[in-house]
Amino acid sequence: MLTRMRSAMANLVGGIMSGGSVPEAGGGLDLPPRFPYGRPEFLGLSQDEVECSADHIARPILILNKETKRLPWTTGYAEVINAGKSTHNEDQASCEVLTVKKKTGTTNSTPNRNSSSKRRSSLPNGEGLQLKENSESDSISFHYWSLFDGHAGSGAAVVASKLLQYHIVEQLQEIVDILKNSAIPPPTCLGEEPESMNASCRTLTRAASLRGSVGTPGSPGTPPTRFFTEKKISQECLVMGAIETAFREMDLQIERERTVFNISGGCTALVVVYLLGKLYVANAGDSRAIIIRNGEVIPMSSEFTPETERQRLQYLAYMQPHLLGNEFTHLEFPRRVQRKEVGKRMLYRDFSMIGWAYKTIEEDDLKFPLIYGEGKKARVMATIGVTRGLGDHDLKVHDSNIYIKPFLSSSPEVRVYDLLQYEHGPDDVLTLATDGLWDVLLNEEVAEAITNFLPNCDPDDPHRYTLAAQDLVMRARGVLKDRGWRISNDRLGSGDDISVYVIPLIHGNKLL
Repeated sequence: MLTRMRSAMANLVGGIMSGGSVPEAGGGLDLPPRFPYGRPEFLGLSQDEVECSADHIARPILILNKETKRLPWTTGYAEVINAGKSTHNEDQASCEVLTVKKKTGTTNSTPNRNSSSKRRSSLPNGEGLQLKENSESDSISFHYWSLFDGHAGSGAAVVASKLLQYHIVEQLQEIVDILKNSAIPPPTCLGEEPESMNASCRTLTRAASLRGSVGTPGSPGTPPTRFFTEKKISQECLVMGAIETAFREMDLQIERERTVFNISGGCTALVVVYLLGKLYVANAGDSRAIIIRNGEVIPMSSEFTPETERQRLQYLAYMQPHLLGNEFTHLEFPRRVQRKEVGKRMLYRDFSMIGWAYKTIEEDDLKFPLIYGEGKKARVMATIGVTRGLGDHDLKVHDSNIYIKPFLSSSPEVRVYDLLQYEHGPDDVLTLATDGLWDVLLNEEVAEAITNFLPNCDPDDPHRYTLAAQDLVMRARGVLKDRGWRISNDRLGSGDDISVYVIPLIHGNKLL
C-alpha cells in the first residue's frame, strides 16, 4: 500500500519525487550479488522508494534530494521509468570525482623540467596546466559522469555504472607524470628521456638525406635505424586512448564474469571525463550529448545504430561470412527479395557503396538481410537495434545458434571540448540523455527548452540545473491521456526509460 500511496502522491504533484536514505543491499533480481539492482547511488533511495519509482502507470520523475545531496558542479539529474516496456528502469548513472595516483614502482616518464608545475594554471594556451588540488603531488583528479542504457536486463548497466570509472583510473595511472607536465611531449617509450633523440634528426632536409650527411640513416657514424621520422602524439590523444582502452577492458570483464555473477543483457555507454581543462565525451551506443552555448547547439556525440554503421557491419560479414550462419546475406536491398525475382535485376548496396546500383538476383540473395528495417526499427540480424555498447556476449539470433556479439563493438567515439577556449555563462550546459529523450525531442527543442528555462531561475540557486533536467524529462514523458502519453502538439511521448544530466560549463571554468 505504501508504494501505491507514494505513487499516487507523486502523480498528483506532477510526477516528481526525490529520495532519502542510502539504498539497502540485496533484493536484486537475477543480478550479481555484488551489484544488486537499484537506482543511481546519488539519488539515495530506500528500497521502498526504488519500488515506488517503478510504477509504470504514474511514471514518477526522480530528482536529487534538494536537502541532502548535490553532485559535482551542481549538476542536474532527473529520470523516469518506461511505460511498461520492461519491469525495471534499465538506465543507470554514476557521477563522482576520482583521483589517479601514480602506480608504485613505476619510473618517472617525464621529468619535471624548469619547475613547470609552478607555472600558472590560467595561461591562455593551457601550457603547464595543473589542477589546483594536488598540483605538487603524484596524483591528478578528474570529474566523471556516465549514463548506461540497459537492454535484455539491467545487469550489464548496473555493473558498468559501478566499475567503468575504475577502469579509466587504471588506464590513466600509467601516464600521470606525462599529463602533469603538459609542456613536455609524451615519450615514445615510457621511461625514455623526452629529448633523448637528436633534434637535428627530425629536421634534416631531403637533400641532406640524399647526400648522406652525418646523422642521416645509412651515413657513416650513424647507427642503423628502422624509422626516420617519429609521429608527435599529444597528451589529449593519450587520454582518449585511456578511455577507449577502459571501455574494452570493461567489456572483457563483463564477458569473464557474466556467468559467475549472472550479468544479464548489455548496455550502451555515454561517459564524460573532465580532466585538465578538457571535457572528453565518449559514446558507445545511441545515447546523445550536446553542448548548448549561447543558445547554439554543439553536438558532442553521434549515435551508433545498424543504419549508421551499415558499412562496418557489412564489411565484417563479407570478410567472415561464417558469422552469418548461412542464414543471412550481408547485402542490403530496399525490401526482402522474393523467390520469383531470382534472375531479375534489383537495387542493392554493398559495404563499399554509399549509393545504390542494380544486380542480378541470385539464390543467396533470398537469405534474410544482415540489416533490416529503417530508423528506430532497424535491427542487426532481426535482433538488436544498437551496434556499440558493453555486454551482450550471450546474445543470439532467435531460435538459432548464431551469436551477434561479433558485430557489436565496445569501442566508443571520443570527442574533446576545450573549456579553456571559451568563456561560459551560467546558462551554458552540457546535456547528456539516453535515447528515451532523443526519440521524441530534437536537439533544437532541447536547446530551446534549456535557454527558456534557466534564465527564469535564480542564477545562485544550486538546484536550477536539476530543475532543468526535470523539465526535459517532463517534456519527453508528457502527460498520460486516453490515447497514451502525449507531449506538445499532441505528439506521442516517449514510452522508454529517460535519464538526463544537465552539467553547467561555468563550473569547469571556475576550476581552471
